[in-house]
Amino acid sequence: MKIDFRLNGAAIQVDCAADRRVIDLLREDLGLTGAKESCGAGECGSCAILVDGEGKLSCLMLAAQLEGREITTVEGLASEGRLHPLQEAFVEKGAVQCGFCTPGAVMASLDLLRRNPNPARAEIREGLAGNLCRCTGYQKIIDAVEAASKIMQRRERP
Repeated sequence: MKIDFRLNGAAIQVDCAADRRVIDLLREDLGLTGAKESCGAGECGSCAILVDGEGKLSCLMLAAQLEGREITTVEGLASEGRLHPLQEAFVEKGAVQCGFCTPGAVMASLDLLRRNPNPARAEIREGLAGNLCRCTGYQKIIDAVEAASKIMQRRERP
């Protein structure tokens, strides 16, 4: 089946089985390995991507669901050689250790900040509830999202 969609800003067409999981399409066919598969059941958040600006778990999606949609992966966040403010904040706040959960946590955080540009710490915790981290702990991740929120708000002001 031919599937047309936009991926990180570029129009693409893929030919694959309609029931191929999006995580497999991204990683194996398109070489975008930022999204990770850990649980394969939508429990860990490591495969998070944005679909039309909304957070989705790529291990639970089928390729046919991408038709006509705008997909953003963690690889699509940096621009002009600069990390996205969320990526910068994760590095600066030490919210990265082994890195396995990081892309999913960054994408879930971006989804949260698009819906709520100035979340309280409790709202950040709730927004990241579906993302599991076994190394860093959640305080540094919450600190990073809080810092990124402030940076992103400053950049959006005229």
